Amino acid sequence: MKKDVAIKVTNMTKWFKYYSDKANTMKERLVRGWKRNNNEVHTVLKSIDLEIKKGETVALIGINGSGKSTLLKLMTKIIFPNKGKVETQGKLTSLLELGAGFHPDFTGRENIYFNAAIFGLTKKEIDDRLDTIIEFSELGEFIDSPIRTYSSGMYMRLAFAVAINVDADILLIDEILAVGDQHFQDKCFAKLEELAKSDMTIVIVSHSIEPLKRLCNRGIWINDGEVRMDGDFTKVTEAYIKECA
Repeated sequence: MKKDVAIKVTNMTKWFKYYSDKANTMKERLVRGWKRNNNEVHTVLKSIDLEIKKGETVALIGINGSGKSTLLKLMTKIIFPNKGKVETQGKLTSLLELGAGFHPDFTGRENIYFNAAIFGLTKKEIDDRLDTIIEFSELGEFIDSPIRTYSSGMYMRLAFAVAINVDADILLIDEILAVGDQHFQDKCFAKLEELAKSDMTIVIVSHSIEPLKRLCNRGIWINDGEVRMDGDFTKVTEAYIKECA
């Protein structure tokens, strides 16, 4: 893997097996027959090859079910490919699903320590960043409330504030910013613009093309589990929008 590459995906395929329920009761057996459990294989991504260089800000676009989020999870190594491989260089942090990495019965403050520790920070490093994280989140007095009492927007505030303060080299984001209010979304995108000008590598999945125009320099269009187009952000998104019109 070259030194200037942050993420490399090589001949990568991912499928999932779906199992149909067998008939359990006599009535179900009479109606549906005595068939055993059947399983169906659904291939989500097919022989994907791509490289993302260090410092690039990349948007993954495509319709629902195209495989964007699965690709992001594979990059995060939450799940693993059935074929091929995914390699990353540098410290990685991600914002994928609301509540991921948080314990609902811990307070926001306690979850900062819990979540940041998952990303590899020591207690002293978290202590040094704590005030900055809380200030960015704008959670105020709610920072000492259990996060099971938080709204989805409050979850997002806390998750984003932690993710941008763990000194990561790679940041992966999947639609989570969409749940925030407009003020905080603007604040997040302003911070992402700042990070994009640094050496951080950012990969973001979003259906909102407009906000990404000022952020991304590259677009990757995923269609039916394959890379349909990869290149200049404007050209890729224009082709995508034209196809969807």
